[in-house]
Amino acid sequence: MEENTTTEIKEGKVLYGYQQDALREIFTRFETAPQDYHLLYQLPTGGGKTVIFSEIAKRYLKTFKKKVLVLTHRIELSKQTSKMLNEFGVKNKIINSTAKLDDQDQFSCFVAMVETLKNRLNDDKLDISDIGLVIVDEAHYNSFTKIFKFFDQSFILGVTATPLSSNIKLPMYENYQELFVGETIQHLIDNEYLARANMYSFNVGLTSLEVGANGDYTVKSSEDLYGNTDMLSKLVSAYEETAKGKKTLIFNNGINTSIQVFHAFKKAGYPIAHLDNTNTKKERDFILKWFHKTPNAIITSVSILTTGFDEPSIEAIILNRATKSLTLYYQMIGRGSRIFENKSTFDVIDLGNNFHRFGAWGADLDWQKMFKSPDYYLDTILSDEEIESTFRYELPADIKKEFSKSKDLFFDMKKVYIETIKAGESSKMVLEKSIVHHAKMCIENSEDVFDALILAKSLGEEINDRIDRYAKCISKSTHNFVTWLKDDYKKKLNAYLRSNFDEDFEEIHGHPPIEE
Repeated sequence: MEENTTTEIKEGKVLYGYQQDALREIFTRFETAPQDYHLLYQLPTGGGKTVIFSEIAKRYLKTFKKKVLVLTHRIELSKQTSKMLNEFGVKNKIINSTAKLDDQDQFSCFVAMVETLKNRLNDDKLDISDIGLVIVDEAHYNSFTKIFKFFDQSFILGVTATPLSSNIKLPMYENYQELFVGETIQHLIDNEYLARANMYSFNVGLTSLEVGANGDYTVKSSEDLYGNTDMLSKLVSAYEETAKGKKTLIFNNGINTSIQVFHAFKKAGYPIAHLDNTNTKKERDFILKWFHKTPNAIITSVSILTTGFDEPSIEAIILNRATKSLTLYYQMIGRGSRIFENKSTFDVIDLGNNFHRFGAWGADLDWQKMFKSPDYYLDTILSDEEIESTFRYELPADIKKEFSKSKDLFFDMKKVYIETIKAGESSKMVLEKSIVHHAKMCIENSEDVFDALILAKSLGEEINDRIDRYAKCISKSTHNFVTWLKDDYKKKLNAYLRSNFDEDFEEIHGHPPIEE
């Protein structure tokens, strides 16, 4: 096991072993590759990318006597990067919209946001003639490529946790000649640089979600789904079941959803704060300070804490959203992966079928293949329909207790459908078999027909799930038809119980129902 030198890292003096190895590899490229070479470096969230490129900047300035430019995509990241560079003894200047550039000769390192830099370059306000190295933080954001043309004589080093472009029309291989893959998440966990994730998945129906022009689920369709009462209840229950009392960060896709989450947890008596990009800096700082010092604090937020936010004491991450972005998936979970005091594990609660879509966090992904053939990777991601077809509906815990005397609560609709059709029977027989199974469940746990009818009513959601699966089997899924099927099924189940209760009860229990 490698020695964990956390204190030295924070002082900006000594790198971990794997970070030293990366440094050597990258400097080999500096020395042997053309001066306009584009290298992409992948390292997991929590692996210390800012630490590494700060040391790279320091050594590059000393070795090559040329200037360094670091690009970020958010103002908070610019400030954090500038601070880290200072810790490494690299005097730097942040180029923002108000920065005066009459003292630029006094600096050998600059930190800038893309749009601001582009404006300064178009105005010819910044001298870039002696910049030999451009470091691109969070390089998967393709907003950076628009200024590469200004640096055709500079070595460009992109740094990212996921070498998959945020814009599928602009693959990374078009802007970088080579991908250098750093240590795996598993290696960092095994050597105690990152915490291990305990992953809990709660199956969610996502077929109502719509995909927008950016390739991810739209905010509107997400808010319609995650803002409804059932989903909010499911979220609070998932928290209580898995992460109650732990410092928790909840990610949502939409401000309205996050506000509703805030009210749902507040009503349930839990300490929670809502944070989004409309909060002032003062409000944000106050909330994050409260979060830091409060052991069981919860923050519900929208995207803004996915990058540039470091709170090692986080014990649980809740993905209260679905995403089709592998990068966002890794960024969200990565917020909980920092080692802290006695913390060696953290919990991840998934309410967006993201585990099914991307695999477990830290799974062995072929980054080189993804870099070279992003379309191949994207085409292999399962659709929501394919994911949900593998789900087994689980009765809620409180309802499941009512059916404690039943050994078999599962009815495989697809399997029964195939067997029924193969036997030459009508597809309607599948529903009849399902009704008999539901009736048996009710009768096994009842003393009289009235008890059975009450239990049948509690199976509403389970019945809806079976009908949805049946509709897919027969390839008839118009909304009106499926709604009619669900109502008809419930009526037939009630009718069956009224007609057959006594006979089926005696067959199941070995004696007739006891009359009062």
